[in-house]
Amino acid sequence: MKTNIVKINKLEAVDANIIQAAKIIRSGGLVAFPTETVYGLGANGLDAKAAAGIYAAKGRPSDNPLILHVCDFAMLADLVVEIPETAKKIITAFCPGPITMILKHKAVVPSAITGGLDTVGIRMPDDDIARALIRLAGVPIAAPSANTSGRPSPTTAAAVLADLNGKIDMLIDGGASTFGVESTIVDCTGLLPTVLRPGAITMEMLTEVLGEVALDPALVGADVVPKAPGMKYRHYAPKAPLVVIKGNCTKLVDRFLAEIKDAALQKKQIGLIVSAELAKKLPTDCETFIYGSQTDLSAIAASLYEGLRSFDDKKVDVLFAEATSEIGLGLAIMNRLNKASGFNTITA
Repeated sequence: MKTNIVKINKLEAVDANIIQAAKIIRSGGLVAFPTETVYGLGANGLDAKAAAGIYAAKGRPSDNPLILHVCDFAMLADLVVEIPETAKKIITAFCPGPITMILKHKAVVPSAITGGLDTVGIRMPDDDIARALIRLAGVPIAAPSANTSGRPSPTTAAAVLADLNGKIDMLIDGGASTFGVESTIVDCTGLLPTVLRPGAITMEMLTEVLGEVALDPALVGADVVPKAPGMKYRHYAPKAPLVVIKGNCTKLVDRFLAEIKDAALQKKQIGLIVSAELAKKLPTDCETFIYGSQTDLSAIAASLYEGLRSFDDKKVDVLFAEATSEIGLGLAIMNRLNKASGFNTITA
């Protein structure tokens, strides 16, 4: 299969490339497209065979549910049994935006999308290209991240091509994603809204709108049946083993220096994913990706996957990444680093 690559700098009222992409979706094909979080790999969300194409292209386990992307409230209402009060508050406050709601689905949603569950994740992306594609396709679009399963998610078209070139029908290059981490996922089916995956809509933001909000035990490594993508399997992983080091000030620097020295004695090539502040205190002869300043978590989130991917073509035996705080957006960043490392964490 040859992947047709199109670039859209500015969305026109009637865009021929979006029309073509919508036809591919309706006919059961696969289209990678930009969203404000990461690039998605889209297929007709009401077509079980098309969903199977997503799993095949990504090498994704079939019990890992897919998120349905909708363009408006009416399309959402057609897919779910009810819209509980929690979901209504989320829609009012955050939609369209980087948030996914877990809701009870109607029979129209195939089990190939839901992993056999009676619930489905639904979100309304805040990206003009994404919403235009959904609207013109006339169906909800099932879209996990457009990468090989388990790898760091793509925030650019180039990252999509690195994993899926020749495996999908079309790629829409809409530039770099804004947020750089996937949507926040909130389970709205219980008495207490529960965050299954942290993202740009933070716990603090949700609490302000919803009141009490729970955090799912799976976020700290518990073994559960996944209600949402990224809960059961190792995700976001670079090719080299990753170790996350957390701590502060002098102890953090000392621990990094000790780990670097130990790895060097073992003749290992070392890669570092660290803040600008820490980089100044570490050896300059290590391959280093500076993900930003610890004072700007949004910049770290936006560059995190780029950093994880940047070492894949380098001769690196082990990666050491600096942890962030877990306040606000830091919770999402640390969720991704923990999953990418398989919870391989050192505390200084």
